[in-house]
Amino acid sequence: MDRERVGTSRSAPDARTSEAGLTTGALARRLGVSPTTLRSWERRYGIGPAERVTGRHRRWTSRDVAVLEAMCRLTAAGLAPAEAARVARNEASADESPPTALPREMPRNVPAHPRTAGPLPSGDVRQESRGLARAAVRLDAPAVEERLAAAVDEFGLARAWQEVMVPTLHAVGRKWASSGDRYVEVEHLLSWHVSTTLRRHTRPPVASVAPAAAGPVLLACVPGEQHTLPLEALNAGLSQLGVATRMFGAAVPVEALAAAVGRLGPAAVVLWAQARSTASLPLAQHVAATQWGVKGARSGPLVVLGGPGWAGRSSRGMLRPTGLPEALDTLADACGRPG
Repeated sequence: MDRERVGTSRSAPDARTSEAGLTTGALARRLGVSPTTLRSWERRYGIGPAERVTGRHRRWTSRDVAVLEAMCRLTAAGLAPAEAARVARNEASADESPPTALPREMPRNVPAHPRTAGPLPSGDVRQESRGLARAAVRLDAPAVEERLAAAVDEFGLARAWQEVMVPTLHAVGRKWASSGDRYVEVEHLLSWHVSTTLRRHTRPPVASVAPAAAGPVLLACVPGEQHTLPLEALNAGLSQLGVATRMFGAAVPVEALAAAVGRLGPAAVVLWAQARSTASLPLAQHVAATQWGVKGARSGPLVVLGGPGWAGRSSRGMLRPTGLPEALDTLADACGRPG
């Protein structure tokens, strides 16, 4: 949604557009939604243009614009579309602006930003996830950033990842997969802002507290694997626990991974595989068998397998946490830190 245009003065051409009314295409671009969404809202919730001119061409008045801007903000705050439509209509009726000018300010009681809707209800993250998904579908980057920040503030990093970010990413991914490669831009935008939020909550790398202390936790995607967000979440969580990490990211070649393990002597190695096709059990076994140190006092890493790609694979001697909280506890314990 074009936030900067609301509450600002307009040029003469803009005012002429307001007098004539906006076309559906112009309004869709202004709000950051598709024309199909506007038609769907009209059909389902009765939010449509007040007048038609020149045959069947639709023109949206300033009151129509106010209702739809309010609805976009309310849905971004997590309100269900039907309820958002009802509230938006009521607010526009209570504070109706002149028909020849766009509103200079938003209707009363409509959140100027999702965060102003008040504190998130403790223990209920479904509304926050819905609001985040709607903001992402509208490509509303400021709202996405704010919803992510609000989730971490309210629930903490681990729970925000597990119960808000992951379900929203999955929902957007399913939308993309079921719509013939539409919405790929939504997934890219959401992933970028999730990554930005995770890095914002990642503390600077820490060193081992003593020469005899356990080595760092090495985080790497297996060769051919590009999905790094789960490792970024784990890296952020470990940093908050004061656990030293080395983040290698996507698609680490076998030779590079083996060399890093031998050089660092890590306390643990996390191997992420999103797809079964990339989950190489021989690679995991090779890492688990790697040892270092003087003869008679050699040691090796704890290997932790992350991601759905490892499902159904034999993982004797290796751990497979079921989620971020369990992974944080396991790795903190391996490094002698409180979970």
